[in-house]
Amino acid sequence: MPTAVIADDEPHLIDFLRARLAALWPELSIVAAVGNGPDSLRVIDSHAPDVAFLDIRMPGESGIAVARKLQGTPQRPQFVFITAFDQYAVDAFDADAIDYLLKPVSDERLSRTIDKLRVAIERHQTPPNLTALLDRLAQHLGSAGAGRHLRWVRASRRNVNGELVEQIAVNDVVYFQADDKYTCVYTRGDAAGSMREWLIRVPLSELAAQLAPDDFQQIHRSVIVNLREIAGTCRDLAGKLYVRLRDNTRELPVARQYVGLFRQM
Repeated sequence: MPTAVIADDEPHLIDFLRARLAALWPELSIVAAVGNGPDSLRVIDSHAPDVAFLDIRMPGESGIAVARKLQGTPQRPQFVFITAFDQYAVDAFDADAIDYLLKPVSDERLSRTIDKLRVAIERHQTPPNLTALLDRLAQHLGSAGAGRHLRWVRASRRNVNGELVEQIAVNDVVYFQADDKYTCVYTRGDAAGSMREWLIRVPLSELAAQLAPDDFQQIHRSVIVNLREIAGTCRDLAGKLYVRLRDNTRELPVARQYVGLFRQM
């Protein structure tokens, strides 16, 4: 029976991935699930799993650091990285050597990963040496924090056919709104004044660091708005400030610490 560990600092993502793996790969045994890098090293050392699903960003040690430390060791598993943003993965991974999953993880994408892992395990394939790929990925992470900004997000929403996952250009987003550990993404709908609501499993605080400051502004602890979508401002009877969106049907509250940004409007 093949075995795996899951390492992700979002418990709901662990629960989701565990449930989908149980449905799509029932013979796989999840022997441990942890929320940080040091614990992932510990459980990989103690369980020697066939597969390790590693979130790229984790407390203590990143998924990259964990994989790097296990390179060349007897307990090295097949690695599958989990990431929220395309630019961390698309240019950094060789699809024949390593796999990755983009949050939110779709059944179709997970099934392709499972097929690849099944073949590798059944044929007793040695996990590839990933040193060069890990170096490239680390460079991507570093450059993202030094001026590269998010251009696309993969977001999901429910429709009559189930869950729809789509890649959305960040410039098409009207605003982001925090919802616990998730973030709601609002884009324009087909009808005048309507909005489509999407969901990404990324906290707003993490997302804020990836957005271009010339294009997006946080106006509340739970809201980041696309500056091009702002038509003006207004105040209610109590003097509270709101930004008015271009469709003239929706107003977003501005927290006191951000009021100064709109004094000229």
